[in-house]
Amino acid sequence: MTRSMVSAGRQGVATPHPGMGFREFVAIVASLMAVNALAIDAMLPALPQIGEALSIATENQRQFIITAYLLGFGVAQLAYGPLSDRFGRRPVLLFGLVIYTIASCAAMLVTSFDQMIFARLMQGVGSAAARVLAVSIVRDCYSGRQMARVMSIAFIMFILVPVIAPSVGQAIVLVAPWEWIFLVLGLAGFGLASWIMLRLPETLPPERRNPIVLSAVFAAFRLVATNRLCLGYTLAAASILGCLFGFINSAQQIFVDVFDTGSAFPIYFASIALFMALSSFVNSRIVERYGTRVVSHTGLLAFTSIAIIHASMALSGHESLVVFLVLQSLMMFCFGLVMSNFSAMAMDPVGMVAGTAASFQGFVTTVGGALLGFYIGQHYDGTATPVILGYACLGMLSIVIVLITEKGRLFRPTVTASR
Repeated sequence: MTRSMVSAGRQGVATPHPGMGFREFVAIVASLMAVNALAIDAMLPALPQIGEALSIATENQRQFIITAYLLGFGVAQLAYGPLSDRFGRRPVLLFGLVIYTIASCAAMLVTSFDQMIFARLMQGVGSAAARVLAVSIVRDCYSGRQMARVMSIAFIMFILVPVIAPSVGQAIVLVAPWEWIFLVLGLAGFGLASWIMLRLPETLPPERRNPIVLSAVFAAFRLVATNRLCLGYTLAAASILGCLFGFINSAQQIFVDVFDTGSAFPIYFASIALFMALSSFVNSRIVERYGTRVVSHTGLLAFTSIAIIHASMALSGHESLVVFLVLQSLMMFCFGLVMSNFSAMAMDPVGMVAGTAASFQGFVTTVGGALLGFYIGQHYDGTATPVILGYACLGMLSIVIVLITEKGRLFRPTVTASR
């Protein structure tokens, strides 16, 4: 019997992840989520060098390097859920991390833009396993407000990656070629795979696994897609995530070209990301007391209100670096109150098919958010206005979706599903 099981036994409660303490469990979940953020944000400072090395025609075309990753990341999630429901979480997760590691190393060797797009696509395919399995593993062990708390704590650790990743990328390109960024990503994937192989227990016992029968897979997807809460909050999350992807696509151009921050770009980017970390910490402390709906609905309304104010200032010609930093930071604080809770609420009523539900949620939010963000990013015109207008429009769209999902009633008490 492991030490954690002995400790749990003394407390009269069986641990949902035997052999691993709560803190290490959250750390692994956060690391799985962080793999995705690392693959996106670490290369932002290097986009000009990558564009020059691969003869990319226009600055906006460089955004394909980000979007290709996101599309591979989103589409592949459809497969990982059913596979993990059949074969268990660990083997499928390790398979994905191997793909991520190999694709990261392959991106070091590309000689053309097309090769880079393919390598990034495959890197996203591998990373998708980490995203799907992180949510599925948490849902295997927790539900309701407890799940929201775990996801929120993990999100705090996860958000530190966007804070430091651009600085890491900037530091690398100052002393080494941009290819070394992908070497770091490959090493991160290998290290995480090793940690999971050694420490993470299987959270889906054989008696709870589902065979891969096409009719059963389609039935599971139909169950998820027709569940009002799951579908509604997944679509609302996709809309809000489109705001973040739109900002990421244009961040390097906005800070360097519009506000002339130069090599200080990672610092400004990190200052905004810190507000997301702060909001996740706040959420982890208040969500069990007030409920996921009260917290997330308040955050969504505040996010959209700030976005409308910001858009009004940009259109009236009052945009500046200070204004952008302050309002963007406030919006990212609200974003942190929304996303983890929307994810938990979408997953909670479909715990019986958690892997498939996580796949569906990840596919819709990532692909939908990536396409919306790419649309916003492609409208970059030398100002920050298109991104800000995108925030306001997508925020209002998300409010409409939530109102339809909740039948016009916001802030109602959360009903916790049984695991």
